[in-house]
Amino acid sequence: MAGMGYQDAHAQPKGITGPPDWRARRNFMRNRLVIGSALILDTLLFAINIYVFFSGHSRTVLSQAVYAIADLIGSVMIYIGWIESQRPPDAKYPFGRGKERFFWAFNASLLAFVLSGMGILVTGVLQAITPEPVGDLRVALLVVGFTLILSVVGVLVVLAELRTGGTTLRTFLESPSQGLKTIFYQDIVSAAGSAVAFTGLLALDQTGNSAIDGYTAAAVGGLMILTGILLSAETRDLLIGKAVPYEQARLVLSIVERDPLVRRIRTVQSMILGPDDILLALRVNFADGLTTDEIEATINRLSAGVRHALPAIKHLVIEPAP
Repeated sequence: MAGMGYQDAHAQPKGITGPPDWRARRNFMRNRLVIGSALILDTLLFAINIYVFFSGHSRTVLSQAVYAIADLIGSVMIYIGWIESQRPPDAKYPFGRGKERFFWAFNASLLAFVLSGMGILVTGVLQAITPEPVGDLRVALLVVGFTLILSVVGVLVVLAELRTGGTTLRTFLESPSQGLKTIFYQDIVSAAGSAVAFTGLLALDQTGNSAIDGYTAAAVGGLMILTGILLSAETRDLLIGKAVPYEQARLVLSIVERDPLVRRIRTVQSMILGPDDILLALRVNFADGLTTDEIEATINRLSAGVRHALPAIKHLVIEPAP
């Protein structure tokens, strides 16, 4: 349509390119490394903790086993969302399926944190009310300590990947990469929960009061529920159409407003479609007296500048406005 510019990732202005193919492949390998590491660690942690629980009947150890299996299922769901998001756009999904990551991350948050946390909380409360003897405390301490170490390793894997990619922790936490962020939060909560569990088992070993086992499990469950609610709320914003951060919007405005043929920007609308996929629509008031060809050339120039500054903008619409 004359007078309106629309460009997607496959129709970039000549001379301006997005991230190179090697960078996309590297990001693919990083995602697979982080998710794969989480799957392996969760499987190992579940097997060890469930074995020790059946031998000693510690609710604290059970909380670690339940968290591990919920974390494992959540990681699988995140992996499914990541795979689904790679499918190319089609007639049914013209903007692609990047929000699959948000959908599956949302469900993973509810499952891995809220639902499993509620189960652990109830189990811990029952143990605190009617304490049952706990055996094999030394083995339980060893296993929970091992769980703590592996959880810290999981956190370090994500941090190492951030350093390799030149991304700061703050940028990562503010990004829409909900899948990897969910795994990162899972590892942090697992480490925190393991630390609480280890402390509780030490107190139980010293005092012999089995109710402490219940209190510790309940504390771990409450921590998981709180984290799940907070993480689900963050993912909800992205599911219903969250705009790009203010800093990115301000960058786009500064690029467009610097053009000598732009008088003012009437409206700016944006939506995050995926961790590396943004939809941006601008209504721009151009200088008077421009021909159709001049407006189209200006739109192409603006598109090139915006896309160069923010390669994540895969869908860009610039519409002339009076």
